[in-house]
Amino acid sequence: MHARQRVSTTIDRIRHSPRRAKLAALTAFVAMLVSLVSLTGSWSLADLRAYDYLSIIGRPTLPEDGPVIVAIDEPSMAEIGSQWPWPRTLHGRLIEALRKAGARAIAMDVIFAEPAADPENDKALAEALGPDVVLAGDQTLIQTPQAEQFVRTEPLPFFTERGAKVGIASVNLSGDGTLRQLPPYADGFAVTLATVAGRNPEPPQRRSLIQTFGPARTYPTVSYYQALDPENFLPEGTFRDRVVIVGLSLQNAPSINEGGTDTFATSDTVFSRALVAGAEVQATIYDNLVHRLFIQRAGEAIAIPAIVLAALAAAVTVSKSTSWRTLGYGALALGLIFLASCGLLRFGHLFVSPLGPSLAFLGVAVGQAGIDYAEERRRRREITRAFSQYLSPALVERLAQDPTQLKLGGERRTLTILFCDVRGFTTISEDMKDDPEGLTTLINRLLTPLSEAVLNLGGTIDKYIGDCLMAFWNAPLDDPDHAVHAVQAAKDMLAALERLNAELEAEANAAAQPPKTLRIGIGINTGECVVGNMGSSRRFDYSALGDAVNLASRLEGASKDYGIPLLLGERTAGLAAARFPVVEIDRITVKGRNTVSPVFTLAEGASEAALARHLAYLEAKYRDPAGVDAALLDELKSALPSLKHYYERERERLTAVNRGGMPA
Repeated sequence: MHARQRVSTTIDRIRHSPRRAKLAALTAFVAMLVSLVSLTGSWSLADLRAYDYLSIIGRPTLPEDGPVIVAIDEPSMAEIGSQWPWPRTLHGRLIEALRKAGARAIAMDVIFAEPAADPENDKALAEALGPDVVLAGDQTLIQTPQAEQFVRTEPLPFFTERGAKVGIASVNLSGDGTLRQLPPYADGFAVTLATVAGRNPEPPQRRSLIQTFGPARTYPTVSYYQALDPENFLPEGTFRDRVVIVGLSLQNAPSINEGGTDTFATSDTVFSRALVAGAEVQATIYDNLVHRLFIQRAGEAIAIPAIVLAALAAAVTVSKSTSWRTLGYGALALGLIFLASCGLLRFGHLFVSPLGPSLAFLGVAVGQAGIDYAEERRRRREITRAFSQYLSPALVERLAQDPTQLKLGGERRTLTILFCDVRGFTTISEDMKDDPEGLTTLINRLLTPLSEAVLNLGGTIDKYIGDCLMAFWNAPLDDPDHAVHAVQAAKDMLAALERLNAELEAEANAAAQPPKTLRIGIGINTGECVVGNMGSSRRFDYSALGDAVNLASRLEGASKDYGIPLLLGERTAGLAAARFPVVEIDRITVKGRNTVSPVFTLAEGASEAALARHLAYLEAKYRDPAGVDAALLDELKSALPSLKHYYERERERLTAVNRGGMPA
């Protein structure tokens, strides 16, 4: 298969390739891969980190009726003057003071699991307890190589017998040590506290995430020593009808690097870098349950369809093509995914991570862009490799950049066609019959510079027919100056032939052999043609057909009879006349055509007077061929030496006419 046939087939195959099938396969692969990756633990942590960032955007304000924190803090330790743990008698006094100040419910985020050294301390605390008090318990998972065991730690029965409730204050941390999930315990500390306060809390649900309200110390906080004597240290009504949580809460919130006792990293820690006290964490959980502000994390039944939907959206975006605009579409799509995730989180209390859908969209879009780029590179290589044998490098590059300029299957165009043939090639072949390799070398030495002359002027080489070359201009790419370029190429071909003959003569002289002088004839014509793939469905070639092609071939053959190496058709001469001196030499009827065709050639170097005498000769010739003065032909041979052989042929014709014979 010829190279141009191969590239034509390649372009047609690419244009009609199952691109949608490839895109569908890519979409399915990306959607499946991202879905599987999204189920891994590492990806889950990435999703939770995304939640940290999204959950602070437009988050709700702190509820006005939320808990008040009584902090076991540095000022209290200084005022009380006792090391922690403090005497339980002190905790009893605090509970009584808070109850007297109007607290609705009191939660002690302190575990009283062991008896005090002084039984009087336990007795004093027990007397202060009641059904409005919640004591903290703990539940711990102990893992050993042999088994896993839950260990539940509760306050002394001595305290719960007085009516105090028990709430499990344990929390579950994510794999990165951050507290985001609501504790799953039905009797959790915050759930029990809300029940005691009569608030009918929402039961904790699986995969529920905590909605934070701010960094550490967001909740109203008073020191322990102040709560012991609120009348003297606090504004009136500080605890009236409020829920109170008592626990460790240092004023200088420890940082992530420093750590601390009963402190946790939350979603806000990403920005504040400060840990949140356990008492304040319990307050946050309380408001999440009471006001139903927690965020439900989407399960696989929602997350995976979201990934698939994003992959399909990307497929639609790049279904036709990919370009620099794809970057803009991608940025817009990622923005919409982000906004959709924010909207669901804020208004639907549902967290659908934007990471999976974003990765799926990018995977399809970038993957298809990569495939398109690879296809484009392959197509350009095919075009460059095939057409570099026929077109100039500049035209090959233009075709490679925009293959749509190459219309396959045939189209009507105005072309300038050039035929070039070696004169006397049969004789040369006979002389070199014993040296076929030498003959091949010789013809290649000739056709190489002739082909370069065509390609350098943007022509398309149609074919080589033995020692004959056919080329045309203005296809497959537009060339407004196609006639001028064809004529210039013909001049360059004749100049290249002179150089080659000089080389052959020098080589022959060096070898003491008779030189081989090569001659060519060129015919150029311009007209309407059909150009495209010509041939059968199994074998075809990019070529041109039409009457203008036939006339160009006839002009090349006629150049031998006129003794002129270059003949031009009428339309070619008209288009090239602005750049080259063209003259009409005859009007002929070529084989296969009934119409008379004017024939032109170049008359470079001729003076205006010589051209005027030539036109006068043509008028006389057309008017009365027998009445032409032979002396005029001698004058024209001197005035127009480039047409010397033509005028000699005209003298022979005139002599034949005067003798009553047929023109030669």
